[in-house]
Amino acid sequence: MKLSQETKVGILAVVALAMLYFGFNFLKGSDFFSSNRQYEAIYDNVDGLTVSNPVQVNGFTVGRVKTIKILQDQQNQMLVTLDIRKDLAVGEGSKAILADNGLLGGKLIRLEVNQKGQVMEDGGRLVAVKESGMVATLSNKATPVLNNVDSLTRNLNRIVLSFDKTAAILNQTLAGANKVTGTLDLTVQENRAALRATLANVNRLSASLAETEKQVKPILAKASTFADSLNALQLRQTLATANQTVANLQKLLAGIQQGKGSIGKLTSDEALYANVNATTVSLERLLTDFRENPKRYVHFSLFGRKDKGTPANQAVTPGRSATVTVDTTK
Repeated sequence: MKLSQETKVGILAVVALAMLYFGFNFLKGSDFFSSNRQYEAIYDNVDGLTVSNPVQVNGFTVGRVKTIKILQDQQNQMLVTLDIRKDLAVGEGSKAILADNGLLGGKLIRLEVNQKGQVMEDGGRLVAVKESGMVATLSNKATPVLNNVDSLTRNLNRIVLSFDKTAAILNQTLAGANKVTGTLDLTVQENRAALRATLANVNRLSASLAETEKQVKPILAKASTFADSLNALQLRQTLATANQTVANLQKLLAGIQQGKGSIGKLTSDEALYANVNATTVSLERLLTDFRENPKRYVHFSLFGRKDKGTPANQAVTPGRSATVTVDTTK
């Protein structure tokens, strides 16, 4: 029986589509020639997990995610069905950990098999565990760093503001310095003639000092000759005379201490000292009485009257008053 051209093309198209379907599912991990077991796990959030994502044990793919359903009667939890190879013995209490699939992104189920537990039957429930993703870990670690960066940024902003204030102050200072420089330039220009005159005076002073030096040199030479003349004096004879004078003075002072001579007797004779002291005391008493009672010693008469009991030529005895007569009739 001959097949038409159209029938051959149709059969070839069906075979190609079948090969494409089975090949695609085989690449996703489906094995059509071996029976698998299916296990379930319930998550609050699958975080981007999709159907056909791999299930791995120690980095080796042992199955895939078959279906994901929403349990609306259980607060919208996610029921994930895993298609796992039949030859893998999965004990009760095994964990289905939802984790990141490397740096490329995506999710996978990492299966931790409990080998001590009893092997679960098809349709068993795994312990659903959600592992902190790399992004979450980095976010948790980066949060304190970001806070520090924010604090550092604020401090830098404050420093920049203070720099702005400092720059304004520096600008004012530079402006003042420019004004001072301009003032100095004007001052130099105005006093340039005076400076020239001052420099000329300094030059003349230098020349005058040079002339003065020439005149001072002979004077210094004469001073040196005078010093030589002083050195040539007979200083020994002068010193000997001075020593002899000092010796004589010492002898004189020794004689005074021994009571020789008038000065010596005056300093050593106690009786003489007592007499002189008594005379001084009597004289002091007489002067005191004369100052307090002058009428006892001196009488003034303006009319030439004389005392009857005292002759004019009678001597005045000590302790009596003397009469002075002043004749005003002549």
